[in-house]
Amino acid sequence: MNFKDQTLFGLPPGADFAAALVDGLCAKFAMAPPADLARVQIIVNTRRLARRVSDLFAAKENILHPKLHVLNDLSGLAPQIMLPAAPPALSSRFELLALVEKLLAQQPDLAARSALFDLTDSLAQLIEEMQDEGVGVAELKGLNVSDQSGHWQRTHAFLTIAAEYLAGRAAHPDMVSRQRQMVEQISASWQIAPIPSPVILAGSTGSRGTTLSLMKAVAALPQGVLLLPGFDFDMPMQAWSDMAHALDSEDHPQYRFVKLFAALAAEPRQVARWAGVKAPVPARGALVSLALRPAPVTDCWLSEGPALRDIAGATSAMTLLEAPSPRLEAMAIAMRLREAAEEGLTAALITPDRGLTRQVSAALSQWGIIPDDSAGMPLHLSPPGRLLRQALGILGQGVSTPTLLALLKHPLAHSGGARNEHLLLTRDLELYLRAKAIPFPQSAGLQAWAQKQNNPMALSWAGWVSDICAAHWPADSAPFADLLSQHLTYAEAICRGSRPDEDGEAGGLWQQKAGRQARETVKALQAAAASAAAVLPFDYAGVFNGVLAQNEVRDRDAPHPKILIWGTLEARVQGADLLILAGLNEGVWPQVPPPDPWLNRRLRHEAGLLLPERRIGLSAHDFQQAIAAGQVWLTRSVRNEEAQTIPARWVNRLTNLLNGLPENGGAQAFSAMRARGDAYLKRVESFESWQPAPAALRPAPAPPKAARPQKLSVTEIKTLIRDPYAIYAKHVLGLQPLEPIEPVPDSRLRGVIYHALMEQFIKAWPDCAPEDRRRRFVEISEALLCAQVPWPSHQAFWRSRLRAMADWVIAEEERRQTRGQPLVLEGRGAVLLPELQFTLSAIVDRIDMSQGAGLYLYDYKTGAVPTPDQQKVFDKQLYLLAAIAQQGGFENLQPGEVVEAAFIGLGAAKKYQAAPFDKEPLAQAWEKFKHLIASYQSEETGFQARRALFRVEDYSPYDQLSRYGEWSLSAPARHEVLK
Repeated sequence: MNFKDQTLFGLPPGADFAAALVDGLCAKFAMAPPADLARVQIIVNTRRLARRVSDLFAAKENILHPKLHVLNDLSGLAPQIMLPAAPPALSSRFELLALVEKLLAQQPDLAARSALFDLTDSLAQLIEEMQDEGVGVAELKGLNVSDQSGHWQRTHAFLTIAAEYLAGRAAHPDMVSRQRQMVEQISASWQIAPIPSPVILAGSTGSRGTTLSLMKAVAALPQGVLLLPGFDFDMPMQAWSDMAHALDSEDHPQYRFVKLFAALAAEPRQVARWAGVKAPVPARGALVSLALRPAPVTDCWLSEGPALRDIAGATSAMTLLEAPSPRLEAMAIAMRLREAAEEGLTAALITPDRGLTRQVSAALSQWGIIPDDSAGMPLHLSPPGRLLRQALGILGQGVSTPTLLALLKHPLAHSGGARNEHLLLTRDLELYLRAKAIPFPQSAGLQAWAQKQNNPMALSWAGWVSDICAAHWPADSAPFADLLSQHLTYAEAICRGSRPDEDGEAGGLWQQKAGRQARETVKALQAAAASAAAVLPFDYAGVFNGVLAQNEVRDRDAPHPKILIWGTLEARVQGADLLILAGLNEGVWPQVPPPDPWLNRRLRHEAGLLLPERRIGLSAHDFQQAIAAGQVWLTRSVRNEEAQTIPARWVNRLTNLLNGLPENGGAQAFSAMRARGDAYLKRVESFESWQPAPAALRPAPAPPKAARPQKLSVTEIKTLIRDPYAIYAKHVLGLQPLEPIEPVPDSRLRGVIYHALMEQFIKAWPDCAPEDRRRRFVEISEALLCAQVPWPSHQAFWRSRLRAMADWVIAEEERRQTRGQPLVLEGRGAVLLPELQFTLSAIVDRIDMSQGAGLYLYDYKTGAVPTPDQQKVFDKQLYLLAAIAQQGGFENLQPGEVVEAAFIGLGAAKKYQAAPFDKEPLAQAWEKFKHLIASYQSEETGFQARRALFRVEDYSPYDQLSRYGEWSLSAPARHEVLK
């Protein structure tokens, strides 16, 4: 059997390419000797396609298999050709990185240093494309750039780097250059001695220059065959002729074949159907072919559209689902995939949107279905990748409480042994750091904490944590290999832990599939590090993270064999009973071409490089192949997280064409497609519907008298009045709210700073001459800020506020000192109510005594100062402090009459507000207080939640416990007597 009479073959969109290739070859050689098929050589464009073709041949019985080759490894085609091995890709990248870094050091205005790795990566892609398309630096420098002067000067500087890099690679070509040289030498050898047996290049469109050169060489062989994927047999010759110009037609799905035919001096009519294979739904192929015609010639819809037949049949197995949101789109897809699994169908979700695939996978998990995702997990998001990046962050930025706890809780941290004890100590350390509001843990504090723990492992573990906290990068640049070694040593120490087992040298860092993949990536970096120049730690982090993000790991547990998730690449070589094309919005599918920092469209076209629209054209070809399958879903979301979305251009074209053909039943067919999608959306709505539950009542628990608090502080009395449930939770249930995991310089810390400042300043007042008082105030404030505010930005902000208020504080203090002398500063006190067996405790900021033995009581406020009306009803702090003082309840203070009690506002609005003793005498307020305590000692009184908070939006730390939000503030209280 031979192919001497026909070179060009095609498979229509929708055909299972691998299966059609294998079945066609087996049918053609069915009557030939088995050795004839074994002499056939097949070149495919991806290893994935090679594996599937090999599996399909293996499933055939009693045949010899043809030889399979992959485009990026053609050594088996011509074993006599000896080319030097290409250096590792990372080595080439490091060489280019050093050149870019050198240029940026000489001309720092060209680009920010933070863009070093991204700039190198982009330049490397340009150089690879130049080599692939056979475009030299001289061609680029010879372009007409008279209207591009400013930008071109910068590009010209980087092209000098490209020339230097390529010159250094002449004797040792990189992988792209080596591939081109291999193709050139194979082509030359075939011209001298053509291979007599069949050579089939299958699955390529010739979109890259090197591949196109190989296709030309194969076509020139006596039995050379080009098998084209997704070839549109329904497109008329005039449409092919209209796609002659790349600038107008590059984004068309069939444009790559136009370039191929031009290179081969062939015509589309010369393409024969492979083994007579037809499209699964021929009428749909014609419909989609017309819908996707190039934009300049869509007037052909008017002439060719009415000739379309059986539009209803073409779209009967198509569904258009337009969901209100990505979440509902994912849920509808998941429900359809679940249904397919129940029916025993093979169903594949195809989309470039990884966020959508993750949502679909999450929705499927509720039914116990794990889809077989071909993309796997990005390595930098795997457990080893996350730990390596966390270690990198601490080395570069130092450790804070959140970053330390996140690292200690990582599943690989301390995985070398004693993992349970590690988690126990981590929990205790977290509670300590939260309670003490420590933003940046230090070794001394960790050791002090460990000494108080009743755990023999605590001291050694705290030392291990201290070593983690103390690690940091060198201050200056260092060899890349040294930084990599320090990074890996640090990460392994984190995983090894403080008490490793005998085999726990690096814990679980390099174990499992993700760990092994991370190890291979790191080894590649180590092998290439010798070619890297010295770099700053910041630049090292960018390179490492970039390399990690370019790798993936596929490590799924028992995925469902018939529920698949494919990228557009995988969809080219595989088939399924149901294809779901999802995320069909502009910017998602097709994706927006990345911005090119080097050349615009015109310059790229003139130089012979690929246009940005090439990516859109390849996506369009993928779409055309997928939509032609037997059963198809098209899905999109009408809105995303930010705004209204725009349907993919192909969906728009199909929509417009169908709605423009009402006489052919196009509009009715489109309505039916949409109706099928809407039906699934209603199923999702029904699945997620819920019956409203009766609203809960506001809790007001009434515990027995023995369980009620017998001691409260003065500041808690305000809480008892406004939010009694908080008192119940804290003192009856014994629950303390957890402090934030990340301490922040909030109003509470500001209050601590201001109170300490006033206390120390008043103590220093007698020893300060008037002219030194401001200086002393500033010194004390500076010491407090340095000791307690480790955030430089807030230090500066609070420093300016304190210095601005210094003169006012000094002036007001001079006035107060004339009325009395400070007697108590930050004094503790308490008073017992014998008849109620209740103790009221307090800390008073300051009490002065006048010469007449009268007491002046002051409380500092950094927030809003309570008004007289608020003090009469809710905020009884000054009244209660005054009552304790009059009864002699404070240390080192004899009973005396309180002449005045006042708030001193130290916030933005500096204010002096005295308690309204004239409107409500102290004795009267004290009786009301005793009545309040007596009522809450009665078992008839419940501790009502959020009884009288100042504002509806005010937060209570016990809102979650009281389930606030399940009941409204207007709801009646549910009085519940507890035993």
